[in-house]
Amino acid sequence: MYVHAPFCVRRCFYCDFAVQVRREGDAEEWLRALEGEMDVVRSEGLFELADTLESVYVGGGTPSLLGPTAMAGLAEVIGRGRLRSPDIEWTAEANPESLTPEVARGWREAGVNRLSLGVQSFHEGALRWMGRMHGPDGAIQAVRTAREAGYDNLSVDLIFGLPAHLGRSWRDDLERALELDVSHLSLYGLGVEPATPLGRAVAEGREAPVDEDAYGEEFLLAAELLRDAGYAHYEVSNFSRPGAESRHNAVYWNGAPYLGLGNGAHSYAHPVRRWNRREWNAYRDAAVAGVSPEEGREVLNDAAVRLERLWLALRTDLGLSIGGWSESPRALVEGWKRRGLAVVAESAVRLTARGWLVLDRLAVDLDTALSG
Repeated sequence: MYVHAPFCVRRCFYCDFAVQVRREGDAEEWLRALEGEMDVVRSEGLFELADTLESVYVGGGTPSLLGPTAMAGLAEVIGRGRLRSPDIEWTAEANPESLTPEVARGWREAGVNRLSLGVQSFHEGALRWMGRMHGPDGAIQAVRTAREAGYDNLSVDLIFGLPAHLGRSWRDDLERALELDVSHLSLYGLGVEPATPLGRAVAEGREAPVDEDAYGEEFLLAAELLRDAGYAHYEVSNFSRPGAESRHNAVYWNGAPYLGLGNGAHSYAHPVRRWNRREWNAYRDAAVAGVSPEEGREVLNDAAVRLERLWLALRTDLGLSIGGWSESPRALVEGWKRRGLAVVAESAVRLTARGWLVLDRLAVDLDTALSG
């Protein structure tokens, strides 16, 4: 289950997420809307709510703006019985400036056992440019706060591909992240979405588009440094210590069903994918009134399912089985291998870091070869 928490003190320069800008989060309003959506989900019958959940991920937005009692309230909305598994992975995102000792302890007592910290950078100028609220030392304090509250499963987000004029050293950011000695790191490349402040700045010539060469170099540098530090590059954007892989995200990559609650959240139950209204007030009003907040849905045909499964499998270090393939796709994969984009072993093809840089194109090419 994914649960979206939309509130943010400000919208970051590059952000295209479904957020609601407020100085403080409103946990009571949030929980009331989620409770209404849960009632709709039960009545619809499209998703069969499991008696025991394997994972819950609370993302945003800035969930830590909701305060120390929000996760206990969420447990009541979901149903505490569904959270009783001793193996459940319950992740909540937090920003360094709003992860107070009270929030960390309150969430831990509610059952949250994994935190994902939105650090993004340790460079003061880059943080200001992005619109982040914390300073260079924010991550250090947030990790300390989390560990004092009893968390040992911590993930840190960093962003690469930032403009050169900021003077940020990506290597320095990686080395400072390694000093935190957390179990998991997620790296995201800067994207330029048209409706964001960054998108408008690029369109008006006030910012340059992302430098694709620098983007690739930074991704490859991260793959090398983190691998040498003992992290497994187990998915395009994710690195972990042994046993600390995100089990929640693996559900998406494996094509398993999931339920998303909250504005802008997506859900999937084969072959249907659907998504909720993005705008918070519209979502909240519908959910509280007992009306489905769904904005749209699609029914995946066989071709769409095949391409998606190829793309998702190639995202991970498990790769894709090549057993039973004809000559054409096998020749294509051998070409990837010669160019350093993939390795072939144990009847499976796995992309290298260089291959992941062109994942979308490779997946389409393979789909075409397999369909021929």
